[in-house]
Amino acid sequence: MPLFKTIEANSQTTVKIWKIEESHDELMQPLTLKPNSMERVLGMKSQLHQRGFLSVRHLLRAFGYTDFDLFYDEHGKPHLKDGKHISITHSFNFSAVIVSDVEVGVDIEKHRDKIQIIAHKFIDYEFDYLQKEDLDYIRKLTAIWCVKESLYKLFCVPGLSFKNCFLVIPFNITDEETVAWIDYKDKKYRYTIHFLEFEGFTCAYAIA
Repeated sequence: MPLFKTIEANSQTTVKIWKIEESHDELMQPLTLKPNSMERVLGMKSQLHQRGFLSVRHLLRAFGYTDFDLFYDEHGKPHLKDGKHISITHSFNFSAVIVSDVEVGVDIEKHRDKIQIIAHKFIDYEFDYLQKEDLDYIRKLTAIWCVKESLYKLFCVPGLSFKNCFLVIPFNITDEETVAWIDYKDKKYRYTIHFLEFEGFTCAYAIA
């Protein structure tokens, strides 16, 4: 069982990260899935996506839940039947789940050079302090994306613009946290976001 890391963020909140090393069959074997979950898995053309989906169910088990405890609302946001808050992410060979008594969001992304190509779509203010010649440039872009994505999942207002509604203040990779703001309907919401790096990936998690 490659449970890669467990983070006790606070007394109400836990993050668990899974490193996906098993085959599809190994992941599937101990699981019991709802009919619609099984349909989703069988409908996925990519085995990478199938394994990501199944690894999330293993993380649920690590929290003491099953696939039957998880459901999604009309916006695609996951919920747990016991009322706890949950957020889910997977990227390539890592997945993560965060469970809390309060609203939360989590995101994992792989460090890839091509993030530079789409940076203008999710960054505005942050360009003021980012330097392309910085050795940490790709890592910082990835961290900013993860921070904004985790906040998007927490805030859960469909269509909110990463570029125009989310602002991440200057940070260093070694800080492993930063402050971010959401500007929505003439109100500003402040959050402290934590992030960590491992094996060429960044994971960020937001807690209300």
